[in-house]
Parts: sequence; C-alpha cells; structure tokens
Amino acid sequence: MSKISASPALSRFRVLDLSRVRAGPTCVRQLADFGADVIKIENVNPEDLAGPRENSDFQNLHRNKRSMTLNLKSEEGLSVFKELVKTADVVVENYRPDVKFRLGIDYDSLKSINPKIILASISGFGQDGPYEKRPGFDQLAQGLSGLMSVTGNPGDGPMRVGAAVADVAAGFLAAMGVLTALLEREVSGQGQWVQSNLLQAGLALLDFQAARYTMSGEVANQTGNDHPTFMPTSAYQTSDGYINIAVSGLGMWEKFCESIKRLDLLEDVEFQAALGRSKGRVRLNLEINKTTVTKTTNEWLKILGADGIPCGPIYTMDQVFADPQVKHLGASAPVIHPELGELHLLNQPVKLSRTPAQLKTASPIRGAHTKDVLSELGISQQTIESFIAKGIV
Repeated sequence: MSKISASPALSRFRVLDLSRVRAGPTCVRQLADFGADVIKIENVNPEDLAGPRENSDFQNLHRNKRSMTLNLKSEEGLSVFKELVKTADVVVENYRPDVKFRLGIDYDSLKSINPKIILASISGFGQDGPYEKRPGFDQLAQGLSGLMSVTGNPGDGPMRVGAAVADVAAGFLAAMGVLTALLEREVSGQGQWVQSNLLQAGLALLDFQAARYTMSGEVANQTGNDHPTFMPTSAYQTSDGYINIAVSGLGMWEKFCESIKRLDLLEDVEFQAALGRSKGRVRLNLEINKTTVTKTTNEWLKILGADGIPCGPIYTMDQVFADPQVKHLGASAPVIHPELGELHLLNQPVKLSRTPAQLKTASPIRGAHTKDVLSELGISQQTIESFIAKGIV
C-alpha cells in the first residue's frame, strides 16, 4: 500500500512511530491526521501494552498509519531501521530514557545516519535527573505535578482528573515541538532532539494555578466545581440535575442577580466585592442553589442565555454527541476498518481551511504494510521472505 493521503499539509514528511500506550501515539496521530507518511513499527511478537487492537482506545490512536513489524533487537532488524531513518524526517519514541541508548537509536546515533532527522522522545519525568528511571504513568504525573491536589472537593483528599490529561498533553506538546523543529530545519538544514514529559505536561495544564505559586508562593487548594478565584462560577443544582454558571466582574454579577431575581444578593455586604464573593463562596453557593433548584436545567439555560449570562449543561457522554453544536463541529467521524467495519472515532479537533485533516484509514492490521515498506527500500522479495523466516519481520 502506498502512502496514506489524509491531507496534503504534511504529506512530504515521513514519521517512524516507535511509540506505545498513549502519549507517543497521541503525538503521532496529530502528524498522521495531517498527512504525514507514518510507519508504525511494531514488535514481531504481539504485545498487550495497549490492550486489544479491536478496542476503541487503539482504534482512536492509530488511524491514518501504516504498520510494519521489525525486530530491533536483531542486527538485521536494526539495519533495516537505520535504512528507514535515511528516508525519514521524524522518529517518535516513548521508551524509558535508557532504552534507545541500549538499542543504538538515540539522537546522536540517528543524527550520524541522517543529520536532518528529528527525534521526539516522550517520557514520564524527563530524559535525565533523579527520576530518570522511574516508570511514567498518567496518574503518577497527575500526583507529582500537583494536578490531583487541586482536583476534587475540599477535604475529600486528592482526586485524579477523569481522563489521561498528562498523557494527552505530553503528546500534543511533543507534536508541537516536532512541527517547530521541522520549521526551524527549513532554515538550518539540521534536525534536533525534541523532548516532552508527563510531569511538565501536568504543570502546563495547571497554568495559572502553578503560576500563583511561582509568582507569590500561594498554594492552591481544592475547590471542587468552584472556580478558584472568580465566584459565582460553579455547578449549581436544578430541579432535574445541574447547570454550569460562570459569573465574573461586577457588571456580570449585577446582571446575574437580576436574571435570577435575587437582588437581595446585591445588597449583601460580603458579596459586593469580588474578593468577598470568593471568600464567602460556601454561603454564596448555598443562596444561589436555593434559587436554581426551583427550575429545570433547560429553563435556566433559556433564562440565563437570554440575559447573556455564561452558562451551560453538564452532559454525559451520550448527551455530548447528541448536542447540535457537537454534531455541527463534526466531533466524530466514520472510518472503515478491514475487520471491524464502519467505526466512529474522535475527529481531528484542529481545523485548517485549505488542507484539512481527515480520517482516511482505520488503524492498520499489525504488520499489514511490512512487505510494502521493505520493497520501498529496494529490498528484494527473496530477502523479505528470508527476514520472515528468521523472525526479523
């Protein structure tokens, strides 16, 4: 099979994907969706690190890729990989930091083969330092970065975010680093080593919460559904569920009180200043909930929406994909898998007007393109068959 033309945007680039689990595949998916020729290099013997290939997680992460099997621990397999490096622009890996050196595919080794190569390495805690050898998992990074300390209700103990946010963010950051390095290469003609890690991805997601400490030494605490500083911004109870309401600034506060017909809150001395509303959040939320519980979520959405008050529903996953705006954005898209039939996967969220991404192919069958890729390198059919017989591919 020839290259997959998901988009012309990155079609001139070839990416060798050595990554597994989530962070690395998230990075590569960004490149694949925009048309890079991604060759997913897999072990000759099946692995279960990412779960069954048929599950939604694997299908979502590995679309728009070709797959070949290759034994990098064999001399001949490593030789084939090095030939591929000569043809590639980017290599992505998320091994433990020392593994690539043991295999002889660290940046300096790759650069000696192809000076223009860009190596993207994604790790749990960085490529060196005291935690270099620690295994990296999303929840560990959430705890170490401080994300869990600000998530959840006060007094309930630390709480992980309900998605693998450190993994995904590390992947996105690596993809941004790769694209930056490709742009810089147009000037220098040289590749470079791009690095991201789950720990700093967690810190990047904390953003202003982390900056509160670096700037003034303020340690953020758990505030549950409340905004850490701007109140009333929280989830409020309605007669049939909950609604998100976000009010900041004096003008919006006054408008909100008028909208819910609680002018008495404007007269409350504690709530007249933003700092007072933040410090008095427990009593403020109690008062607002007394009012919001008298109507349904949809009734409040209409009332508050008409008055320009920022508000929104709190959906379950089935409600998310039934929402008209989500449908309009095309947040999910169909793709045909050779064994599973039509699948609906998460669509690429970044939109380009002229060279958009698309879901061109489903995740590949393991090793489906091995012979094609080897043939592209000029390796004869006889040699390919010998590789298969010896377990090199």
